[in-house]
Amino acid sequence: MARNRRLMNQINVVPYIDVMLVLLVIFMVTAPMIQTGSVDLPSAAEASGTPDNQLQIEVSANGVFTLLNGAEKVLETDQIEAIISEIKRATAETSRPILIAGDKQTRYEKILGVMSSLQNAGIDKIGLLVQPGNTGPARKK
Repeated sequence: MARNRRLMNQINVVPYIDVMLVLLVIFMVTAPMIQTGSVDLPSAAEASGTPDNQLQIEVSANGVFTLLNGAEKVLETDQIEAIISEIKRATAETSRPILIAGDKQTRYEKILGVMSSLQNAGIDKIGLLVQPGNTGPARKK
């Protein structure tokens, strides 16, 4: 007697569903722990006007710092904090903004060093000076 045996041609998906549910739980638990950082960089197309009573520190590509406060004055890195503190004491304005104008070829660490010196001098309004133009995202005409 020969029995007719039929092959079972169905796929058992229960183990796959179990694996997917375990992965879903793992991702749901770990997703809030992931910290994402976002940087909102200003574009040159959105440059606003400069304040009237601002000081300006230029950082050239070769690392020379120049303070523009009516007259140009070349500074060393360690002099920035002392001179800015002196200017802050001499003027009654405590919230005078300082703009940092960095050359395109300047290393970012030089600009960060100037920002750190200004923060150590007690300056809380620090800005980066950009030239308006079409160097940012394309503008609609």
